[in-house]
Amino acid sequence: MSSQSASNAPHTGAGAVTGSSDAAGTPRRPATPNPSPLSRARRWAAVAVLTSSLLVITMDMTILNIALPEMAAELHPTSDQQLWIIDIYSLVLAGLLVSFAAIADRWGRKKMLLLGYTIFGASSLLVLFATSAEGVIAIRAVLGIGGAMIMPITLSLIRVIFTDPRERATALSIWAAVSGLGAAVGPLVGGLLLEHFSWHAAFLINVPLMLVAVVAGIVILPESKVAHPGRWDALAAVLSLVGMTLVVWAIKTFGKEATFASPAALIAFAAGAALLAWFIVRCLRSPAPLLELRLFRNRTFSAGIIAALGSTFAMVAALLLIAQWMQLVDGASPVEAGIRLFPIAIAGAIASLAAPPLARIIGARAVLAGGLGFAGIGMLIIGVQPGTLSNLTVLIALALVGAGTGSLAIASAMIMHGSPEEKAGNAGALEETSYELGAVLGVAILGSISALLYRAEFMASGILTGVDPKLAGEAQESLGAAISIAGELGRPELAAEAGVAFTHSLQATGIAGGIIMLAVAAAVFFTTPKGTDVSAASH
Repeated sequence: MSSQSASNAPHTGAGAVTGSSDAAGTPRRPATPNPSPLSRARRWAAVAVLTSSLLVITMDMTILNIALPEMAAELHPTSDQQLWIIDIYSLVLAGLLVSFAAIADRWGRKKMLLLGYTIFGASSLLVLFATSAEGVIAIRAVLGIGGAMIMPITLSLIRVIFTDPRERATALSIWAAVSGLGAAVGPLVGGLLLEHFSWHAAFLINVPLMLVAVVAGIVILPESKVAHPGRWDALAAVLSLVGMTLVVWAIKTFGKEATFASPAALIAFAAGAALLAWFIVRCLRSPAPLLELRLFRNRTFSAGIIAALGSTFAMVAALLLIAQWMQLVDGASPVEAGIRLFPIAIAGAIASLAAPPLARIIGARAVLAGGLGFAGIGMLIIGVQPGTLSNLTVLIALALVGAGTGSLAIASAMIMHGSPEEKAGNAGALEETSYELGAVLGVAILGSISALLYRAEFMASGILTGVDPKLAGEAQESLGAAISIAGELGRPELAAEAGVAFTHSLQATGIAGGIIMLAVAAAVFFTTPKGTDVSAASH
């Protein structure tokens, strides 16, 4: 490890040493030590509990995509209500991550996690009484509250439980593997459930899983909190909640409307950005900030955040478009599309587990930057294939992307290694916020570019000549609408031309995403201090 990363690395005992300094040069406050050191068996049992609950949370993000058509047929939501059913979860989650991580530091991370499990399970049960779209939106909002309590705490508890950096790197690689598996398993589980049950099952499956998590968490997980965290900054909490929610909503709106000219979204973005700027200044000036932004002075920490933010920015939009291409152009059913997307999860899981030992051989910097580079190449393959895009090319690209993003296990280890134990909640919140923001920005910006390219090529083809202007306008908005209208009009050539335009827009997005991934890989390589070793003990 270089002198810089060694001096900034956290203390690895049960609690931080009183009087030492963190990466920002401010005095460290000791974290409350565990009542007694955890045995090896209990440490890994804790990982099983934390990652299993994470699997449920990440699975819930995608399982609803399969259940939405059947839900819409029963509840008849408007188009805006359908968007809110999907979006409200991530809006609430993004807005509350920072506040709940700070509360957990003060109240107790185990208590916060168990409360999150309880809220997530109880709100899922309420779907039995949901008879309207508004009811489902409310349930999804409460699920977002539970998810915001769970996601960053799983990371911070792993940071606290594993005092040995080598074991911690392995535990975080398992966390990363499970996180990727959850998103891929969601559509498969949703499809299987809907073959035998109603759409309610997509929610009800959470209930027994969360019940098991609560019981196991009570028995296995240790309590952990910061002994002297400082005064709770209520104003900063409000600023982060309102500012992040407004910014995320505005970016989502830009993406859906494929334009940055929406007055409401522009106002929301400006207001949200101003509130977040106020929040940042307040945190930097506070001796006990709600969110320790001075962690970014540690280059190892910053490189991990750049990797998390940049990779999700590039990948999420491309993968969303690929899922649409599989179903609407290549003719796969939702379950078949889920199966075809599985290579990215399998490759990612294998690479996540292989990343820590490989990093001990060639270095964390090489593994993380190299992995992101592999993912970028995978995305470029989609864009540069000559002729018609084939399913085989897409599968190869997905495997490369999955193998490359498995290196994000090292990003998590770098983030946690580059932060003191008492700042584990802050680090977890910043990492999860990076993933969330990266995904939202990617869908908004790259998704908008794809929509503009699709619309331009579709219009230029001349295939819409003679079609009712209203229908033609709808067909230009999305591939799904074009295919539906082609069926109504009995014009298969219209659907075929829309498919070609969408494929070309997907390939252009793949090239853009691939270039961004390669740029992120370079940024991570040059930001990470040479010789960084996330498996080495700090001194």
